[in-house]
Amino acid sequence: MAEAHQAVAFQFTVTPEGIDLQLSHQALSEIYLSGVRSWKKRVIRLKNNVITGVYPASPSSWLFVVIAILATMYTRSDPSMGLIAKIQEHLPVSQSMSSQCQAVLSAVLFSTMLWLLLIFTMRLCLKQLLSYHRWMFEQHGKMSNTTKVWVVSSGAHLSGRKPLLYSYQGSLPNLPVPVVKDTVKRYLESVRPLMDDTQYERTTKLAEEFESSLGNRLQWYLKLKSLWAANYVSDWWEEYVYLRGRSPIMVNSNYYGMDFLFVTPTPIQSARAGNSIHSFFLYRRKLNKEEIKPVSLPCCSYQFERMFHTCRIPGERTDTVQHWQDSDYIVVYHKGRYFRLRVYQAGRLLSPREIEFQIQRILDDPAAPSKGEAHLGALTAGDRIPWAKARTKFFSTGLNKRSLDCIEKAAFFVTLDDDEQGMMGDDPAASLDNYAKNLLHGKCYDRWFDKSFSVVFYKNGKCGINAEHSWADAPVLAHVWEYALATDSFQLGYNTEGHCKGEVDSSLPKPQKLNWEITPECEEQISQSLDVAQKLADDIDFHVFSFQEFGKGKVKKCRVSPDAFIQMCLQLAYFREQNNFCLTYEASMTRLFREGRTETVRSCSNESSAFVRAFEGGEVNVCRRLLRAASEKHQLLYRMAMTGGGIDRHLFCLYVVSKYLGVESPFLKEVADDGYGVSYSLIGDNMINFHISCKHSCPQTDAHKFGSQIKKALHDIINLLSGAQPEPKKPEAGRPEVKKDQ
Repeated sequence: MAEAHQAVAFQFTVTPEGIDLQLSHQALSEIYLSGVRSWKKRVIRLKNNVITGVYPASPSSWLFVVIAILATMYTRSDPSMGLIAKIQEHLPVSQSMSSQCQAVLSAVLFSTMLWLLLIFTMRLCLKQLLSYHRWMFEQHGKMSNTTKVWVVSSGAHLSGRKPLLYSYQGSLPNLPVPVVKDTVKRYLESVRPLMDDTQYERTTKLAEEFESSLGNRLQWYLKLKSLWAANYVSDWWEEYVYLRGRSPIMVNSNYYGMDFLFVTPTPIQSARAGNSIHSFFLYRRKLNKEEIKPVSLPCCSYQFERMFHTCRIPGERTDTVQHWQDSDYIVVYHKGRYFRLRVYQAGRLLSPREIEFQIQRILDDPAAPSKGEAHLGALTAGDRIPWAKARTKFFSTGLNKRSLDCIEKAAFFVTLDDDEQGMMGDDPAASLDNYAKNLLHGKCYDRWFDKSFSVVFYKNGKCGINAEHSWADAPVLAHVWEYALATDSFQLGYNTEGHCKGEVDSSLPKPQKLNWEITPECEEQISQSLDVAQKLADDIDFHVFSFQEFGKGKVKKCRVSPDAFIQMCLQLAYFREQNNFCLTYEASMTRLFREGRTETVRSCSNESSAFVRAFEGGEVNVCRRLLRAASEKHQLLYRMAMTGGGIDRHLFCLYVVSKYLGVESPFLKEVADDGYGVSYSLIGDNMINFHISCKHSCPQTDAHKFGSQIKKALHDIINLLSGAQPEPKKPEAGRPEVKKDQ
């Protein structure tokens, strides 16, 4: 109860002598400092809005324009061509103001209007420059004259002023709506390797009927939407692909990020948490000040807005994403208990050593979980409708509501795991698989899967991150994750004993344990959600391996795109397993456009299938030519997807419109999106990490065997590019469809 008393600013009791009022000066001080901090953020936000709003100009340029106009007036010239005099005639000013003051005021108003017109013109020019993407399709070293002019012009607009995170938002072009005819043509081309002549002929007829009739009608609605919406795809994508899904988001939607594989900065769990949590709040401070540097290529940054103090709220029909402006605490889960940990004291961010001290207090706390508390997080791991009903029925009032609000409004969620993870033991490969699988779903109740992200700290000092997908895509979360890892290890560091550096304020109040009143009926729902989540987790077959024989450095020396190289390896590996081809989806970003998210690259093409068939058929003499043609086609598809020429998001939106209109299209029903995940990352020049997932319940899938096929394909294709003669292998049957996780 001591912590509860510290949390209020005053207490009063009624006595025979009257009312005894006791003020808590510490609590009042905290309230005051919290208010000061909040107002500072508002001022910073207002200042940044002004700076961003006038970019690529600067607020100080207004003064330059005013001085220039006033200077010309004193030389008895009129740059306004009579407009200043017109403004002066209609000024609603007092008669006591002298004519000279009226003239100066009129000049200032004219200067302001001229300045705003110049800003509008500059932003319009910048928007046109950012709409030019032809440079992406030109061969390296062969730049057209148009692109040369574009480089000079864009450099003139973008050089000089240092942009803030959101400076480019108002100048980014809108995502264009592709022509139906072009989308249909590219769709037919993408499915040709997957169909026999009869199937392809049927699909072609459906496509032609759609293009000549319903397609144009649906397209009209999309064009209308594109006129007033910042992005004709993103809001529907967030709602229908993510928020309206009623199945568990654990595994199906949430994704994870790993710690360093070969380095553990400290084996002390609380110390690792101290540095990392402090790093996340340092990043948040930079984010609030918009000091996160935009990438060199202007990209949309709107997804960063909901990174912290954001939570997905379940609904019976659709979920919503709720974002709060600020939060000075995190919620920590340990051994079935939830704790509220404030990271600010007297208006300052706690040091890493102080956060470590607070985390250790939680680890040492002997309190038992409240009745029904231990597995409470399973509600966020099961089906969405039961969770929505349970939230309304059991968590909408009283103690449960206050505790749930605390979790949902926290900056982010932290789990202190009692397990040890990472590459360790006698079988590091198996331990790496377990590590990845644990990050994906944990125990199905020790994460709050609805939070924008949860950070997991293991007993041996390893850590990882699990993220909800609706609010942003993986590259955005990767930015803060990489910052936290780098700041933790290379800037903050640890002392010789492995603890965080710095001193501890021993007067810090203890983390506050959240309390719950879980009824037997609620416990039953928690148990049911846990059963659903556990079955889903047990069905996951996961394999992670770090390929270190070579990396993108060697591939680049062969003058092939590393991404295209890996995609061709996946095509070859799959064909050797299945003896046919399948839809293969790779995600690309569309953040060159305002509020852009992702688009699909259909990596299985006529060119890639021709290469694989030739390679497996022993036609080595033509394989290199076919491989380069397939790689170039893949790069073309990737660039088209990035620049608004993809097909899947367009087809998706046409499908959504057809549902709104209540019309059916056999062609749109042909669009498929199934398969299993193969995610990869290129680390430096000599390492490629692969993450492969499938389901045990599918008898044709085996993540480890498929991983072996990928390794062999990597060696065979690099040998082909290097001039070695590979030994072709006859294809075998029995493997599923592959896609890169989106």
